[in-house]
Amino acid sequence: MYTASGTLDRDQLAKHYAPLVKRIAYHLMAKLPASVQVEDIIQNGMLGLLDAMSRYEEGLGAQFETYAVQRIRGAMLDGLRENDWLPRSLRRDMRRIESAIHTLEQQKGRQPTEGELAESLGMPLGEYQKMLQEARGYQLVYFEDFTDGDDDDYLDRHSVGTEDLDPLERLLDKNMRDVLVKAIGDLPEREKTVMGLYYEEDLNLREIGEILGVSESRVCQLHSQAIARLRSRIAARG
Repeated sequence: MYTASGTLDRDQLAKHYAPLVKRIAYHLMAKLPASVQVEDIIQNGMLGLLDAMSRYEEGLGAQFETYAVQRIRGAMLDGLRENDWLPRSLRRDMRRIESAIHTLEQQKGRQPTEGELAESLGMPLGEYQKMLQEARGYQLVYFEDFTDGDDDDYLDRHSVGTEDLDPLERLLDKNMRDVLVKAIGDLPEREKTVMGLYYEEDLNLREIGEILGVSESRVCQLHSQAIARLRSRIAARG
């Protein structure tokens, strides 16, 4: 993928890795509201790919692809954050769920059921499940999770020499890995299965639904609830 003069042929390189960008984009879309356009995600991902090409200096083997995936995904997430695609009101609702999970877990010594959470929040089970489904795209970590109320941002004050780390990597670097691993292990079995199939097996929500014998929307609910349980544990640890 070099020109006759021995320089990188960026056009050929972009064409070669374009399918990778699309694959990452469509996998990410499974967690996003319908209002998000996949073309926008792909466009941001291509910018991340071009950025990876300009930064990487160790050749273009498997290591480059690993590096490129990080830059592509990071560029996609940056674009989504800039557009604030998850309403603040929905984030507030999900934090109410996190708080209820924490309170009931302390009271009962186990993970609360959906019915118990709905009752705690004073709403019918169907309404609670609808809230979970609307939270499609709810993330384990947000940038604002790393602020302490001051004007300057936590990430800005702790970024020397670590410009390429995303929030989740920063979280794990703060001795949270064990907490997260235990929290995943404590998930109800069906939610644990969803997380494993989605993040380890790289399946989409429809494929997971076929395996579990439930609808894609139900898988979406289970995913959102699992994320809320994990965030509740992380918040309690912090």
